[in-house]
Amino acid sequence: MSKPQDINNYRFSKTDKLFLDANIWLYVYGPQGGSNDFKTHIYSKALGHAMQAQSQILIDVLVISEYINRFARLEYDIQFPDKSTRPDYKQFRNSPDFIPIASTISATVRKIIKISSRLESNFSTVDIQELLAQFEIGGYDFNDQILTHLCQSHNMLLVTHDADFKGKQVNILTANQRILN
Repeated sequence: MSKPQDINNYRFSKTDKLFLDANIWLYVYGPQGGSNDFKTHIYSKALGHAMQAQSQILIDVLVISEYINRFARLEYDIQFPDKSTRPDYKQFRNSPDFIPIASTISATVRKIIKISSRLESNFSTVDIQELLAQFEIGGYDFNDQILTHLCQSHNMLLVTHDADFKGKQVNILTANQRILN
């Protein structure tokens, strides 16, 4: 494993295999951030450079699932900022008000899939007993453990802003100073 690299200084190449975490896709194509947000700017610019360099951008169903669920929850929080008066999330998700949000989410997932190559998670190769043993001691997010395994097994660079990956056995590209320092 190499030291995490600052995505601002990284020179993308055609041989790069990049695996973008759900938080990156949310900055680029989600309701959080926005055009003035530094993370949106940095990761959008990096994605543009990666595409220009013809780097391989990979995605799996776990990231798509996290992206869809988080995007929907963010929209729910935006629609109903007052927690005391908002409907139950599942009630909202089953309402006509959710349909345009679901359409927006679906359209962005289609964009993501169009610029990415789909990858199998290789769940059958994961040492599940080891991951569960790590999970049991605390401090581990199970999905992050799976993504780490996936990146390791496919020799991919993980593009993330999630500080939970600091110190993990995975090659990282990030703008998050907590990971870089």
